[in-house]
Amino acid sequence: MILSQQEKVEYTEKMAEKNLTLIEEFILLGFSELPNFQGFLFVVLLVIYVSILLGNGLIIVISNMEPALQIPMYYFLANFSFVEICYTSVTLPRMLMNIWRQKRNISLLLCAVQLCFFLILAVTESFLLAVMAYDRYVAICKPLSYLLIMNHKMCFQMVIGSWVTGIPVLIGQTYQVFSVPFCGSNKLNHIFCDMPPLMKLTCGDTSGDEFFIYFDCVLFGLIPFLLILLSYIRILSTILKLPSTTGRYKAFSTCSSHLIVVCLFYGSGFIAYLQSKSSYSGTTDKIFSLFYIIVTPMVNPMIYSLRNKDFIEAMRKLFSKCVG
Repeated sequence: MILSQQEKVEYTEKMAEKNLTLIEEFILLGFSELPNFQGFLFVVLLVIYVSILLGNGLIIVISNMEPALQIPMYYFLANFSFVEICYTSVTLPRMLMNIWRQKRNISLLLCAVQLCFFLILAVTESFLLAVMAYDRYVAICKPLSYLLIMNHKMCFQMVIGSWVTGIPVLIGQTYQVFSVPFCGSNKLNHIFCDMPPLMKLTCGDTSGDEFFIYFDCVLFGLIPFLLILLSYIRILSTILKLPSTTGRYKAFSTCSSHLIVVCLFYGSGFIAYLQSKSSYSGTTDKIFSLFYIIVTPMVNPMIYSLRNKDFIEAMRKLFSKCVG
């Protein structure tokens, strides 16, 4: 039987509808390929999550209670620690629940909510890291004008700006991702609902969506990173001009903790996001994701507290009050 052109189009559309599976939920595979280590993994992740809550919570408490730490540097650090707690709480509790219940399904709505909050908090952290770099730049390069430039109003506006700048774009980005049909398997080869593994399950041509992902990476990742880089180029230039070795060491030591966190966060984030749909590797992405959702929030309190004499002294005072 010879079909007309219109009938061919209708037949093709019907076949496409049959092959298109309506996905109502995803299955987060996580580390299901390691069935014998699920109990061990649960304990490790639980310990890490508790340490993140306690460590970053301690930074927030001490930064607000100790008068000696009532300066912009610790104000930004306290806000950064709060973002780390929220950032981790979007992903880790769900991972723990999935391992405990051995039930890894998540609805499209919850997946979209998790992705949206994760992106907003990640962008907030990115901007806060840039704000903290600017704070160090002003402190080292313009010490006489530091308190004038970094006044309370300026600090508050920079923190609020870090929180709200990306919200409209990221809500739109999330809507765009979930407005594209998903087909085939509903198994999400990842530890949470993230952009790269979701794009892997979408149907048809997603080059436009990938373009917007790269655009967001440049706008909310690369630009803050370049601002951080520019700040540290200026800082390094100023430090090298200092006459005493002690002065150079002291100036650089105030920046080293921030630099370590920047390298961990941006290094793992860029590797995870700046890859195409075709080159996406689930195992590699899961490993690098652990760095920016677990490792950075976990080591942040240790990096900042153990390398900071003022913070160590403030902790001693707090503990002595508690014991006394």
